[in-house]
Amino acid sequence: HSIHGRAPAIATGLATSRRDLSVWVVTGDGDALSIGGNHLIHALRRNVNLKILLFNNRIYGLTKGQYSPTSEVGKITKSTPMGSLDAPFNPVSLAIGAEATFVARTVDSDRKHLTSVLRQAADHPGTALVEIYQNCNIFNDGAFEALKDKERAQEAVIRLEHGQPIRFGADNSKGVVRDPATGDLTVVPVTPDNEHQILIHDAHTTSPTTAFALSRLADPDTLHHTPIGVLRSTRRPVYDTLMNEQLDTAVEQHGKGDLSQLLAGNDTWTVETS
Repeated sequence: HSIHGRAPAIATGLATSRRDLSVWVVTGDGDALSIGGNHLIHALRRNVNLKILLFNNRIYGLTKGQYSPTSEVGKITKSTPMGSLDAPFNPVSLAIGAEATFVARTVDSDRKHLTSVLRQAADHPGTALVEIYQNCNIFNDGAFEALKDKERAQEAVIRLEHGQPIRFGADNSKGVVRDPATGDLTVVPVTPDNEHQILIHDAHTTSPTTAFALSRLADPDTLHHTPIGVLRSTRRPVYDTLMNEQLDTAVEQHGKGDLSQLLAGNDTWTVETS
């Protein structure tokens, strides 16, 4: 916990100084993507060993109903009585663009899926960001109904599994393919002729290109074709490990530092008062 939006900064200090701890940040679409946006992207970029749970209810629920950075265009709220003019953030796209090494999305009411994703995040070395769709039944009820209603979810939710074809819908009748002309990903009905073209999900590939394309499938208004699961899980050096290696090297070469000498060293001034 810390002041609004600054939890990733506090968590970075904690994770780098106490490597024996498992450090988790619980944040929302409001503080993480507005006042705390800069702290979020740099924690992801640095790959600090911490886990960030971003609960997204597409509204400022805590401050009673203003639009948030993930609210859809035209959203009527207390702070946008004529409808929001802002294009919303896609938190998963933002995280992948910041080179996060672990990026996932899940839904709060799907306990089995949520648990699976959180376990994978916990096991990941480095920064893990999990966007969790969370309903706010007071100020934005039904925001994710398309993903929670069993019949509608069957056609809307794309469940990603590493190494498996990306298929969904009734009887897995729909699939995701790459458009050869544009390179974009599109949803198509699966037929015997195109079944071999269905994309195989690879969460561990080094390039973020396909993971980013998958994150763009979800329409912010209808939420149709929304991927959930682990979009990206790759390995690169962890910030706090690298930092501690530098500190160990410095101690070996120069000995342990003296904090009091540093604070009261040569570059000090004496102020005399009459």
